[in-house]
Amino acid sequence: MTIMEFFGCSFLAFGPPVAMFAITIAKDPIRIIIMIASAFFWLVSLLLSSILWFIVIPLRNVLIFGLVFSVFFQELFRFFFYVLLRKAEFGLRRVTEEDTHINNNRQVLAYVSGLGFGLMSGAFSLVDVLADAAGPGTMDLNGGSEYFLVISAATTLCFILLHTFWGVIYFSALDRRVIWQVVYVIASHLLVSCITLLNQYQQYVLTLIGIYLVLIATGVITFKVAGGTFNSLKRGFMWRPAASINVSAE
Repeated sequence: MTIMEFFGCSFLAFGPPVAMFAITIAKDPIRIIIMIASAFFWLVSLLLSSILWFIVIPLRNVLIFGLVFSVFFQELFRFFFYVLLRKAEFGLRRVTEEDTHINNNRQVLAYVSGLGFGLMSGAFSLVDVLADAAGPGTMDLNGGSEYFLVISAATTLCFILLHTFWGVIYFSALDRRVIWQVVYVIASHLLVSCITLLNQYQQYVLTLIGIYLVLIATGVITFKVAGGTFNSLKRGFMWRPAASINVSAE
């Protein structure tokens, strides 16, 4: 049963993000490098958050203190990564156009960096739980919920997708100088992180409902920021016969 839990929770948390990586990033070396670099920036933000937590001894046991500063450090390093990409944009454009012929779209770079942030965040939040879930027993069920592992996996998936959405919104907002979108990213990140504090009271249902409502709202904003419309969404779900697709090739 423990092995089934391990694989089930792993696929729930990382299945959609890995599929996104395989479909949209894996074939492009430039996007892979950008994603790894963004994951590194998230790691540096975690390191600085840990140093601050270690230095401020009186507040080490105050969970919300470390949480709030962790969010601010993550958003600060998201900004640093944005600046880095904009500084390197000319060189990236030359490489992608001359060597790999990949569309060097700013929204694509924002999406890739957001997914890198999310995957690294998800790995750190769930890997230890999955390691304990692999056996020989099931962890933390003494008086707790039997759905702890599934809830942890669902929460991790939500944060990975949120980081991806936040990356697109944040980069676009900085490009267009739309201040309220920058504020929304920081505020919603802080909100969903604080909502997870309900887990210490085993209010798992409220936690999931809250963070997934924010995920839906953020997804809608991301869709509009990326230039999506109802007609484009409708066309994306329309079935087209293979014959009509190959007409142009003839």
